[in-house]
Amino acid sequence: MKTLAQIGAELQGYDPQALAADDVLHFLEQLVTPVQDTEDVPLFEALGRVLSSNVISPFDVPPHDNSAMDGYSFDGQQLGDKPLSLQVIGTAFAGKAWQGTCTKGQCVKIMTGAIMPTGLDTVVPQEFVASAGQTIAIPPNILKPGDNRRHRGEDLMQGKAALLKGELLTPARIGLVASLGLKTVACFRKLKVAYFSTGDEILSLGELPREGAVYDSNRYVVFGLLTRMGCQVIDMGVVRDDPAALKDAFALAASQADAIITSGGVSVGEADHTKAMMRELGDVEFWRIAMRPGRPMAVGRIEKPDFVPFSSIKSAYSPNNKGAGSYQNSSDLRNASTDCILFGLPGNPVAVMVTFLAFVRPALLKMMGAIAVKQVLLKARSSEPMRKKAGRTEYQRGWVSTAPDGACQVKTTGNQGSGVLSSMAQANGLIVLHHAQGNVAIGDAVDVLMFDGAI
Repeated sequence: MKTLAQIGAELQGYDPQALAADDVLHFLEQLVTPVQDTEDVPLFEALGRVLSSNVISPFDVPPHDNSAMDGYSFDGQQLGDKPLSLQVIGTAFAGKAWQGTCTKGQCVKIMTGAIMPTGLDTVVPQEFVASAGQTIAIPPNILKPGDNRRHRGEDLMQGKAALLKGELLTPARIGLVASLGLKTVACFRKLKVAYFSTGDEILSLGELPREGAVYDSNRYVVFGLLTRMGCQVIDMGVVRDDPAALKDAFALAASQADAIITSGGVSVGEADHTKAMMRELGDVEFWRIAMRPGRPMAVGRIEKPDFVPFSSIKSAYSPNNKGAGSYQNSSDLRNASTDCILFGLPGNPVAVMVTFLAFVRPALLKMMGAIAVKQVLLKARSSEPMRKKAGRTEYQRGWVSTAPDGACQVKTTGNQGSGVLSSMAQANGLIVLHHAQGNVAIGDAVDVLMFDGAI
């Protein structure tokens, strides 16, 4: 396993005090590894899970040649430059093969999905024909032989992969699995992620307000982000700026999680208890990323302790701290990976969301076993000027809409301060102004990382 210093040495121009956003992604790609444990998951519980093996089709889909629409099936070799008159000799319904024989000059009325009668290869939609009693007339030059027929196995072939290892199970993919008659699907186990906020100024919900203190919004933001990803969230509440409490919290989190996410305590000038404890317990780098918002970030590995005494559980939690996730029982402690990956995020709530979406989410997806997919950025036309200095990546909160001419347009949602949650709540994406990019004029094309599916 490579140390963090070795990973950094492989990145050209790596500077932890002035790190480009793209280099962060390259670093994390080398740092994290997928979980290995797998389980069979019922389809109703499989949404958002990651396939641990290919799903092989047990039969051809469709299993027979069938009609793509309601109409009349016939031998397409009879088509020509003149109207074609055919006698209707029967009807083929979906779910039951028509048993008769159809010869030249004849056709079979057929329903969508019905098996194509033997010897017939073409379907004319019912709205294209003129009918008189049991005879239909097909105009010339509206069809080719083989039109409107679905071929056996054209969707999926028996023995071939219908879905690939590492694919996320979406509603459409779950439907595909169900169409193969499979009740369960093999998935990687859920990723266990522990989270806590740090700081004496942080209030848990239910505590009385006090001067200089703020309520902990980060904890609920991160819980929502992780839950949307399908992670098993271990909510550890708020941990005091106290070395013993921090040490116990990190030990407890590392004992049961694959990854730890913290917020606060990694900026220059903050109380250094959190950073000191990270250094003591693991191989950790402290970055100043060339980005806005979200410049400070810590990343690394924390070794799992062999034993966590009950006193650690007590000291790591203060009254009113524990959330729905809380700490897990001892049976859960054996299921996490060997080392715990650490993501130390800034304390400002918007910076937490931006660094999570830009860096942590792609890393967690790899840990979940998902196939690496480059983040898809939407191109939109800026409807306002934006000031931007080259040499850092900026993430502006934006609202994407459709312009009168049908093009995508985007505008910012107000105050872009890293502590202003209201402008993030009003946004539907992040306007990504890249490292080398300068000022943006009205009408310029910009990239947008859309929130849909993430938050």
